[in-house]
Amino acid sequence: MDRSSNQIIRVSDLSKCYRIGLSLKNHPTIREAIMDRVKNPIRNLAGLKKLARFGLGRSPDDQEDIIWALKNLSLEVNEGEVLGIIGRNGAGKTTLLKILSRITEPTSGEVEIHGRLASLLEVGTGFHPELTGRENIFLNGAILGMHRKEIKEKFGEIIRFAEIEKFIDTPIKHYSSGMYVRLAFAVAAHLEPEILLVDEVLAVGDIAFQEKCLGKMQGIAKGGRTVLFISHNMGAIRSLCQNAIWLDNGQIVKKGPANEVVRDYEEQQLNRFHESTYVIKRGPEEIKKLKFYVSRVEMLNAQGEHNTMFRYGENIILIVDFDGEILEGNFSPEFRIYNELGQLVSTGAAGPYHGIYFSHKVKRVKIEIGPLILTSGKYKISFSIMTGGTRSDTWDSAIGFTLVECQPFAKSWEIATYAEGACVIGQSFSEVK
Repeated sequence: MDRSSNQIIRVSDLSKCYRIGLSLKNHPTIREAIMDRVKNPIRNLAGLKKLARFGLGRSPDDQEDIIWALKNLSLEVNEGEVLGIIGRNGAGKTTLLKILSRITEPTSGEVEIHGRLASLLEVGTGFHPELTGRENIFLNGAILGMHRKEIKEKFGEIIRFAEIEKFIDTPIKHYSSGMYVRLAFAVAAHLEPEILLVDEVLAVGDIAFQEKCLGKMQGIAKGGRTVLFISHNMGAIRSLCQNAIWLDNGQIVKKGPANEVVRDYEEQQLNRFHESTYVIKRGPEEIKKLKFYVSRVEMLNAQGEHNTMFRYGENIILIVDFDGEILEGNFSPEFRIYNELGQLVSTGAAGPYHGIYFSHKVKRVKIEIGPLILTSGKYKISFSIMTGGTRSDTWDSAIGFTLVECQPFAKSWEIATYAEGACVIGQSFSEVK
């Protein structure tokens, strides 16, 4: 393949297929394998070429059992470019990086790479649980292509970044998951490759660690190295990447400036819904021991349309159903919003916050939350019922939503501060008859 002088990666007509849903047809003896070929000559002749990449002895049948993770994908990446890769789960993002990393072979097509490459696809791959942190740094560094001298020069910086100085000579089987991930990222991030492939590394660890990872990758990008970055965090894609590609069903839907690609992707996602995402009913096992409980929740936008994706500044409307034995007295419904890390970001309660208590005869309540002034990302909402000063029911992570197109906090919003550090977004509670 010919390439321009500044192209560092070139992909041409790349395809990758997998066989799914079928088990291997094992032949205990050579005789049985030969007899199978003799009995089914037409089937085996027709399927021989197709099965070459999957191994002999599998049922060839037709292509209903074949899934294409990538199909005829072509791409050029220039030296020093920071390219974001976005798309739904199963779109082919990780498969592309695995092929570039030579973890898996393509079914067809060609890949040309010019430069030293490091990947952060499955953080911690190559670590041995019986070895100490120190030993694993040298082992993992060698796997990633670092020379021993280079590892020694980087050793102090690696353990400081990972914040594991006290445990460096402890076998990593005794590490917490957070320590393990910090060490793995630190080793790979300090390799100083010409090309760095990153797959959702910001989805792990606490907020401080994520910020440190993002800062390190920004430093790598500013240093003129090439970065390919997969993430479902559109804010990170916008801030880190110059350009982006949007993958769907193994093909490129759009490529161009990151802001434009992310905008079009989010717009498309806003129009893709299914009832199972915006109407959630509680299972019988969850409610069999409860006397009075939240039984169902429905999510809509301010226009009364079913929705689970919202833009910055929009309102969420929740229709919450209650069921069970009739209570004596009144009750107060509550909600709590958690981010992807499980951290409380907002809360609301009809009684304590608004002095609104509902009669035991009320079976449906409308809760309006907004304007949404949270950062972009995925959120879960939990519900509780307060009766007589105690919680009679709690439904954790009942329903979720995604916030897109986050904007800077440029306007002056009236925000109260909750005791646990979450902001109280505007809200209202009312009975639905």
